[in-house]
Amino acid sequence: MMDRFPGDPVDGFPAPPRTFTDSEGREIELREVDPGAVEALVEMYLAFDPQDRAQGIPPVSEDAIREWLDVVTGPEAFGVVASHGDSAVGHVMLVSDERGAYELAIFVLQDYQGAHIGTELIRTALGLAEREGIERVWLSVERWNSPAISLYRKVGFERVGDESFELEMALRLDTHNQTERVG
Repeated sequence: MMDRFPGDPVDGFPAPPRTFTDSEGREIELREVDPGAVEALVEMYLAFDPQDRAQGIPPVSEDAIREWLDVVTGPEAFGVVASHGDSAVGHVMLVSDERGAYELAIFVLQDYQGAHIGTELIRTALGLAEREGIERVWLSVERWNSPAISLYRKVGFERVGDESFELEMALRLDTHNQTERVG
């Protein structure tokens, strides 16, 4: 759990719902997670490549996935789902910790990685967080996951600590300018 956050806030993130075209030419819809998105997320996580699991998540079995989704889509969480057609292809979540900050985690199906979906998911989740008045967001990432670290830095996260095999990164959002953004 994070105790340190950068001093300068980052802002200007687009809030959901929004649509963009990924680098493969696919139209991707980004919308806030609601109860109607849960079944599509279960299917996405069942199809998730075991090699892409990090820090024990997402779970593997359907029952464990459903229990985990109950937590990460519950009243102390916010999330954005990326859809291509009728299928969920990515999911980012912000889950409240005991100190009023939010932990970010993101998952993108292997066939959709490297197409800028992760970047747009995070940007959109941070826009949702700004809209909801969330000021502090943090994450942990395996130190050898260079693509993820580069992505987090690109959207404004700063390295604030490291524990054995994980790096901690955080950002502070500008919640004083909470106008809904499109982009």
